[in-house]
Amino acid sequence: MIFDTHTHYDDEQFDDDRDALLCSLAEQGVGAVANMGASMRGARDSVELAKKYPFVYAAVGIHPDHAKELNEEEFEVLKVLAAEEKVVAIGEIGLDYYWDSTEREDQKYWFKRQLALAQELKLPVVIHSRDAAADTLEIMKEAYQQSGKKLTGVIHCFSYETEMAREYVKMGFYLGVGGVATFKNGRKLKEVIEDTPIERIVLETDCPYLAPVPFRGKRNSSQLLSYVVAAIAELKGISEEEVERITWENACNLYRLTL
Repeated sequence: MIFDTHTHYDDEQFDDDRDALLCSLAEQGVGAVANMGASMRGARDSVELAKKYPFVYAAVGIHPDHAKELNEEEFEVLKVLAAEEKVVAIGEIGLDYYWDSTEREDQKYWFKRQLALAQELKLPVVIHSRDAAADTLEIMKEAYQQSGKKLTGVIHCFSYETEMAREYVKMGFYLGVGGVATFKNGRKLKEVIEDTPIERIVLETDCPYLAPVPFRGKRNSSQLLSYVVAAIAELKGISEEEVERITWENACNLYRLTL
């Protein structure tokens, strides 16, 4: 079975067929999904999805693009949501210097606050980092050094070089791998997959985004992860069944689940 560790099924692109799609996942070989909060509304919706579907788990957090919406009052609401029964992580959180939708200092401030919340609640983090490699790593290391509390989690949609991947693996993090592994221009990620122990890789879609080839540009969903599984199996020289088995175990370890 496949564990999709990063989805956005609360997105409006699923409004017309969300229930039918989610209820069909098991027969497509997908046994569990983790739905990410990206905004306050997304965090609330993720918790509701987790309550409705037994195979859905929630992460709550504020994406850097939405960090400008945060304030102390909303942050208190986020804390309450994070204590819900099926919340397995704080995410997705981090830095995005590509879009720069939020002032960088504001991104950094709320990133640090959410890392501290994860440490306080002893939850893993789901990290979004785009064009912000150095600052992301520095802030994560600082969070550990200043508090002495360990950080665990996953670097979502990993997009940096092999050297950075090794750094995160050394810290005990997982790398999230999705549709980019099937792209012709995804050579950098393919090199990371070849170099990284399979025990540190988890599957993700980021759906409705980043659909794999041959569906690139269309709406993504968890059943398309079989194409990513095939790509990883080829790069690692192992069977697709083994990729599914190991990444399932990795996801359960990441989110501290016994499934």
